[in-house]
Amino acid sequence: MKLDKAIEASLKNVPKAVAAGVVDMGSGMMLDMKTTASHPQEVFDFLAAATKDMFEGENVVTIENIFKKARGSKATEHYFKEIVVYSTNLLHYFTRLPNNAGVVFAVVCAADANVGLVMVKAREIAKDLEI
Repeated sequence: MKLDKAIEASLKNVPKAVAAGVVDMGSGMMLDMKTTASHPQEVFDFLAAATKDMFEGENVVTIENIFKKARGSKATEHYFKEIVVYSTNLLHYFTRLPNNAGVVFAVVCAADANVGLVMVKAREIAKDLEI
């Protein structure tokens, strides 16, 4: 599924979705995003950077490396695959693409959305997203 179609599908099919976007972890840039509300462009730039920090920030990578060393693992992939964050009014779901772990797909929903349904629907879209 193409990027724009995946974002449209998210807003249509993920329960109570109000925004969806895709972040390239290599560059830390937002590849595309759509929201039902208007926000200044600089907010999107910071959202991309914050997503990168959550998944691959310095402290996160340090913790991953400590666990890898303790377990004798030589794996190079990152441990964090999915993250759910609740803010005051919103549920934020982030997942690495199954076919491209260097890209994170995010969907933002109303806080009262069913988190299980949000994850199931968003995972279906992420699975088919091709970047």
